[in-house]
Amino acid sequence: MRITVTVDGTKYTDEVEPRTLLVHHLREKLGKVGTVVGCDTSNCGACTVHLDGHSVKSCSVLAVQADGCEVTTVEGLARDGKLHPVQQAFHDNHALQCGFCTPGMIMQSIDLLADNPDPDEQAVREGLEGNLCRCTGYQNIVRAVRDAAQHMSPGAGPEAERIAENKHVGVGGD
Repeated sequence: MRITVTVDGTKYTDEVEPRTLLVHHLREKLGKVGTVVGCDTSNCGACTVHLDGHSVKSCSVLAVQADGCEVTTVEGLARDGKLHPVQQAFHDNHALQCGFCTPGMIMQSIDLLADNPDPDEQAVREGLEGNLCRCTGYQNIVRAVRDAAQHMSPGAGPEAERIAENKHVGVGGD
């Protein structure tokens, strides 16, 4: 099937097998390897991306379901050479160890902060419960999300991604 999807501000039109998962299309066809393949069962959240401004586990979405949609990966968050506030907060608060879960945690955190711009510790833990980390114990992740909330301007969530992506739309892919 032929699909057109805008990923990190670039429009791609490609032929895909109907059974291809979005995570595999992003990694194998588009080279977006920051989106991690974890469990392939939607249990770990490592593959979380934004689909039309909302977090989804890309191992549970078919590429054909993303036809006509906008996808933001962790690689598309930085603007003008500056990390997204959530990326910066994860760095500043040492919210990673091996880094495997980090892209998905960051993407889910941005969606969480779009819904709740000032979450308490419990709200962060509940908002990230679908994303697993086997290294950190979550303390620094929670701290990073709360720190990012203090540094993000209103509207810095997924809606801002769509505005920024629309400024950079080009044509790529096969």
